[in-house]
Order: sequence, then structure tokens, then C-alpha cells
Amino acid sequence: MNTLADWMRHLSRHQQLPTDPLGRRRFLAQSIWTAAALGIGAGATRTGFAQAAPRVRFVAQPFTLGVASGYPHPTGFSLWTRLAPAPLLADGGIPGDDRIAVRCEIADDEGFRKIRQSIDFETAPEVGHSVHLDIDGLEPARTYFYRFQCGDAVSAVGRTHTLPTAGSALANYRIAFASCQNYEHGYFSAYRQMQRDAPDLVLFLGDYIYESQWGTDLVRRHIGAEANTLAGYRTRHAQYKLDPDLQAMHRFGPWAFAWDDHEVDNDYADEQSENLDPAFLLRRAAAYQAYFEHMPMPRRMFPRAREMRTYTHFDVGDLLRIYLLDDRQYRTPQPCPRPNRHSSQVWTQCTELRDPAQTLLGKSQEDWLQARFADSKTHWNLIGQQTLFAPMDEQPGPERGTWTDGWDGYPLARQRLMADMQAARLHNPVIAGGDLHCNVVADVPGDPERFASAPVASEFCGTSLSAEARPQSYYSERHADNPHIHQLRSDQRGYTLLDFGRDRLQATLQVVKDVHVREPEFEVQGRFVVESGKAGVKPA
Repeated sequence: MNTLADWMRHLSRHQQLPTDPLGRRRFLAQSIWTAAALGIGAGATRTGFAQAAPRVRFVAQPFTLGVASGYPHPTGFSLWTRLAPAPLLADGGIPGDDRIAVRCEIADDEGFRKIRQSIDFETAPEVGHSVHLDIDGLEPARTYFYRFQCGDAVSAVGRTHTLPTAGSALANYRIAFASCQNYEHGYFSAYRQMQRDAPDLVLFLGDYIYESQWGTDLVRRHIGAEANTLAGYRTRHAQYKLDPDLQAMHRFGPWAFAWDDHEVDNDYADEQSENLDPAFLLRRAAAYQAYFEHMPMPRRMFPRAREMRTYTHFDVGDLLRIYLLDDRQYRTPQPCPRPNRHSSQVWTQCTELRDPAQTLLGKSQEDWLQARFADSKTHWNLIGQQTLFAPMDEQPGPERGTWTDGWDGYPLARQRLMADMQAARLHNPVIAGGDLHCNVVADVPGDPERFASAPVASEFCGTSLSAEARPQSYYSERHADNPHIHQLRSDQRGYTLLDFGRDRLQATLQVVKDVHVREPEFEVQGRFVVESGKAGVKPA
């Protein structure tokens, strides 16, 4: 069974499909994952090309989408590329069912004079001829270089790092985090300044692509209609990956990810789409597969049985533990939805907010996070997730307005997470997020109903990298009702730089003056610090 079609024919002969429509969709979605999984990393070897894969000669460069690394650990990292000589075609310009031999080299130097590993493997059409290699056996806290070869074609050279050994003494570490990059709304030129800032790690906290078209001031156009099939999501990811600034930042160093909704569908929650589409599980399966095919993710994250587990954690020496959460795949639907829809709202009255069954992370992820808090021994703890964690009153005046798509819409789930932090005596918790397209710098009050209560954590919710935002006037009207929020700016696009040291964390809000031009000016919107041992943020 070498193709997805072969696998599905096998299923039809040997499996009885469920008779109800939803059951059939769930079964088929799970079967697609199983079939595609057969192609991951087939024939990987460190001693020569597998005999089954043909050597090829391309008439066009197959590495058009660049190279990337991610999820570093003390002895390795994950590497990615995708063969796509015609990247905007659904098959990437490689028709047929053949597997193709590719080689990856990892070296100590950019000139590849000292090669540490040479790995041969095959790509498979079932996963879009994407390549995912989990590298191990290297030295901690080292820089390495890598490249791919296929036939006569050679990729660009990527640079990446291993992490320090967990528990080893570390003085400082620099992270850049970003979110919400909309191809149509602006250029990705913020990555030029990010590269100059030279972070050790990039965290992308949701909305890496946008599945749909919206907005008024567009600088370029998505290809095709709203993505809702595997072919559509592949094309959308490929179009984003063709951006030269995004490619350059991926070559510069390792990334790790937390996805949000627009990688799939606006405001989706677990198995429910924004418009309650009965075929949504098939769409979600296609979106998850395309996401994996285009990201430098470890192979253990490949979606299986309708789930793609992306939540994870890793330690950076003794200085920092990073948690990456998933608040889309396991959540209960947003409370108090509009009739015949289930997307978010701002409510002043919603009784469902106090339902203890409401969850943003799901029980398994909540239990996992509780255990990881309990065994953390690092100096700082950075919780990377998709949205604003601190409470925010969205209604000017005496009534409190609650936005139901974020943590405010799931207050008891937030209360459980905060209780777990306090029970574990988590040292220096810091929360990073995105989604709002607004720089929000906040103290996280111990009692979310009393904004003036003592803070238990510090938060930096970053603005969008390029996506349009609500006008600044919307937030200016509400800032006075949120005294725990130090900065509330939606008028600029950019990213956040986090410098972790032994005594303090400094956050720098880097912004682009104009995302509508390719060669913009850059500036710092603000600098803030968190002192070790004291929750809460203050200006630098």
C-alpha cells in the first residue's frame, strides 16, 4: 500500500464504515492520518540512499520553500524542508507516487568542512514530499549548520543550536516571540530586525497563516479562495513560506510553535467550526496535516487518530523552562454563542461562564501542565500560549464586558491553572501570548475579579506581526478600566524580545513603523522588566 488511494481501498475491503454521517467523517479522518503516517521518514538511513527511491534531476530548484529547524534539545533538534519545484501547485510540482531520495548534512561550520552527520532518507507524496528529521547525538549548547541535497540540487544552508544540558548553570537566554502574520495585510519585514536582534530561539504563538481573506488595506493577495482542503492549505502554507524574510528567519535559528485558530478556521473549538459545519473534522484533518508538512516539528507530533499533540515543554539549562500550550484542539465551545454559530462574543451577562466543565486546554493537558509545574526546578518559567491570560474588561463604564474566546471566557479553567502554579510554588512565572493584534503588558492579578489584587504572574501579550488590528481608540477607551495593564497598544505591528537573566527579565517591544512597505523603519515601542522573585511588570 504505497499511496493514500491504496490505503483507502484496503479500508473499504476490510473495514466496515460507521453508518452515521459524523461517525463516517471521524473514521475517514482517522484513516487519512494512518495512511499518511506510513510515509513519514520512510527508508531513513545514515549509510547511503535507499534502493527503492529513484535519484532524480530537477529542471527547477526543489527547495523553493527554504529550510528550517525547531524544537532544540541538548543533543539535537528537528530539521525540515519540503521538495516543491512548483510550490503553488497542490502536489508541489512532483506528480505521481514515487518516493524521492534526499540527503541531509549537519556540520560544525558553514563551509561543511567538518560534517558531523550525513543522513539519507526518502520523501513520500502522502505528506507532500515534506522532510522531518529528528537529530540526536550532538553536543549541548553548540551551533550547527545543515543543508539538504536532492539529485543535483542543494538547499540553502540553515543555522541552528542545541540547548544547554537541563540543570546546567546558564546566565542568560534570549527569546523572540511573534504571532498573527497575515500575508495580505503586510510584509513580514519585522523578521529583518528580529534577525539583527539574534535570538537564541523564536516562539511563534499562533496564526502562522490565515485561511481566509479579510481586511481593507491589502499589500498582496492570497492565492485561491478560503482554504478548506488539503490542497488549499498546502497552497496557503507554501505561499507564506515563499516570503523571503520568513525564510531568512527560519534559516537563522530554531523555532517552536503554538498554533491558534486561523491555521484551521476562525474561532474553531475542538470539533466545532465557526459556522457549525457538519464536515468540519475532515477540514480540520486536512489543516493539521498541511501544518505539520510545513513546520520543523518533531515526528512525534505527526497527527494520529484525529489528534495532533503539539503541547510540550523543554528546559534551557537551569535558567528557564518553556511550556507551549494548545488552547484550540481540546477546548469546550465558547460560552453563550450566537444562534446557529459558536464563535466569540463580548458579553456583560453570561451564566455559562461559571460552568466548571468549561475548559480551554482539556483535562489531559491540564493534568500534564500541573505535573510539569510541580517538577520544574528552573529560575524562570515561560508559559507560551495563544491569547491574553490576564483578565480584561472589554466594556467601558461600570459594567464588565467579557470576551468569550480567550481566558476570560473560561474563568474557572484559568483559576485551576493559577491554583496549580501556586501549589507548585512556580518560580517566576511569565506568560506570553498573541491573538489580540495588540501589545498588552500586564500584571496577572491573583484574584481576576479584583484587578488591584496582588499579582501572581507577569504577562506580555504581543501585537501581530502584520495582521490588521482594532483601532487604538477601542483600547484607549477601555484602558482606564484595566489598571493592572501597563501598556495597551494596537496601532503598531511587530514582535517581543525577552532577555532572561539571573536577576531579571527584560522585555523589548519591537515594532515596524509601516508594514505596507518592504523597507520600513523600526523602533522600540517600550521596554519593561520583571525582577526575579517579584511578580509584576514595571517600566525599564
